[in-house]
Amino acid sequence: MAAAIARAARWTARPSAAQSLGGLIVGRLVQAVIVALVVGVVGFAMLESLPGDAAYRIAAGRYGHDMVSAAAAEQVRAELGLDRPSWVRLLAWLGQLLTLDLGYTAVTGERVIDSVAHQLGHSVLLAVVAVWLALLIATPIGVLAGLNPGGVFDRLTAVVSILLRATPAFLLGVLLILLIAVQMRAAPAAGHSHGANAFLPALTLGLVLASVLTRVIRNAVARTVASEAFQFARHKGLSTGAALWRHGIRNAAAPVVAYLGVQTALLLEGVVVVESVFAWPGIGHALTHAVFERDVTMLQGTALALGLSFVLLSFLIDLACRAIDPRMRA
Repeated sequence: MAAAIARAARWTARPSAAQSLGGLIVGRLVQAVIVALVVGVVGFAMLESLPGDAAYRIAAGRYGHDMVSAAAAEQVRAELGLDRPSWVRLLAWLGQLLTLDLGYTAVTGERVIDSVAHQLGHSVLLAVVAVWLALLIATPIGVLAGLNPGGVFDRLTAVVSILLRATPAFLLGVLLILLIAVQMRAAPAAGHSHGANAFLPALTLGLVLASVLTRVIRNAVARTVASEAFQFARHKGLSTGAALWRHGIRNAAAPVVAYLGVQTALLLEGVVVVESVFAWPGIGHALTHAVFERDVTMLQGTALALGLSFVLLSFLIDLACRAIDPRMRA
């Protein structure tokens, strides 16, 4: 489900050529509408295609698997209109969406928009910390590797990056729990009672993000070092660090910022798994439970929040790239 959301959002949020700010805003608004429609319809269709009785699963989520009965399932079916044709229920949801009403969760009866807003805040916190950790890890490593491309350090970091990129997020999370939480006892393994609980899930996402970000920074720095402007600055007597700071930071920053925008899809897919591993009450964790409980309105609300978050972040990345690179402005 998360992969489908990421593909839909990524397809509608591809970087565009230089255009006016007004055109950029209108384009992103159109993309947001497309994402809302695609994610809502795809999420609904995927849940409808799952085997089993949706009314029974929802009743089990309400009353517990040991307490559910056929009568309770029939009551849920009548209450939620699950006996109506699928297309009628989908059109009803789309009509509510036009009024910005996401409905109520089938299991708890809570307003979907309230539940999503609460969970999205936890996911945003996790994503922000993960990006900062990725930058803290990848920036010094990428710069050092880029200053001496082809060297021993460059080759070693390339191997480590490949291994990290190939490791599934859930496996990396379990390994960090065993190492940092169990063996070192330096951080809590799971939960959300205080800020320290965000460290391990954010580090998991940060390492996955840093695995490729390191190489992006390395390539950007290597191109900058090989440029005529950098070489001229060195001939003027500037040190390597000073020349890189004065003449290379902006050129190196543009591809790094663009990469962060593209890799949001990776973070979007990983957050669903990582939040479940660490029992973090974010939007990904809620999406997983919505699938298990066959809660259609909750799934559509959480999927919609993830898709629109991707479009919003892509828009912010566009603005950042325009500020860094004047060639992207109209």
